[in-house]
Amino acid sequence: MSNFNVRILQTRGSSFDIGLEIGKFFKDTPVMNSYEAITKPEIDYVSLKSIFSSISPHLLEELEGISEGVGIPFNKAAALFSGYDLPRVAAMGCSAVITNEYYVRNYDFSPFLYDGLFSLIKSNNSYASAGYNLQGIGRHDGVNEHGLAVGLHFVSNMEHTKGLSAWTSIRMVLDTCSSVDEAILLLKELPHSACYNFSMGDRKEGLAVVEASPQGVITREHSDHLTCTNHFQQENHIHKNRQSIEGSIRRNNYLQGIQDAELTQAELVYKFSVKDSPLFFRDYKALFGTLHTFSYSFNEGKVVTTIAQSEQLLEIDFQDWVVGNDIAEIQMDGLIENI
Repeated sequence: MSNFNVRILQTRGSSFDIGLEIGKFFKDTPVMNSYEAITKPEIDYVSLKSIFSSISPHLLEELEGISEGVGIPFNKAAALFSGYDLPRVAAMGCSAVITNEYYVRNYDFSPFLYDGLFSLIKSNNSYASAGYNLQGIGRHDGVNEHGLAVGLHFVSNMEHTKGLSAWTSIRMVLDTCSSVDEAILLLKELPHSACYNFSMGDRKEGLAVVEASPQGVITREHSDHLTCTNHFQQENHIHKNRQSIEGSIRRNNYLQGIQDAELTQAELVYKFSVKDSPLFFRDYKALFGTLHTFSYSFNEGKVVTTIAQSEQLLEIDFQDWVVGNDIAEIQMDGLIENI
């Protein structure tokens, strides 16, 4: 077993200041080498600036802060951390249940391409949010001050093209949208680089799974509950799935079996995070190991999260944090199988 930890970053202020803190975190960390290996040396900054300026201009300011914090030129920071114009990314696994009460999900991939950072941020230019960072400014999953919770689920690289990564898209949703309806409208506007599901819910009892591809967006909605894994389910989209989706289907069937059990938030988190769960994986060598569990209670405004094989269950009254009360924790500690 190997020690595994995630740092907790809490910051309020300008987007530049937030980026500066993120950049300081990344400086001289091993994940920088991983991102160097999978990103292009340069990207089409004119196209990037056009997209960001029209939707989330504050993220350009955050990239400037990251540039200074890491100590690299701005164009290099944009290539490493913007999530724009990436080469094809390897498959990752994610499972989620969304009900009128809770949003709960797991993220499964490799620790070598994992930021190891959970951020609570309140920018002067966007909604406050809490979630796990991916490639600096992006998010695997998270929730914002309006109670909108969102997470990504890789489907395939079918029709892969130059565009935004799913994690940058999630960040834009969290920063600018207050409801599932607004999130759907934004995701229909964004240029998606690959095929992803976006699972989401809000405190207004809006639930949806957005099936997004470079060629278009289709939405699955339900009044009470939804499950989501790593394949498209809409008839017009199923041809975009990977050839082998048996594991994704098995996880989805299991999720459908537990969604009606009237479990508490903590009980659902346990179902996702305990190491002998059908939703918990330890094949880190094959890029399929569970790294974290994230959940949010729409009624209580409470985040409950944990990382792989951790004895720590972090509970955050997020609305209390938004009004200025920091949490005491600075790190989450867990374990992963040796890889």
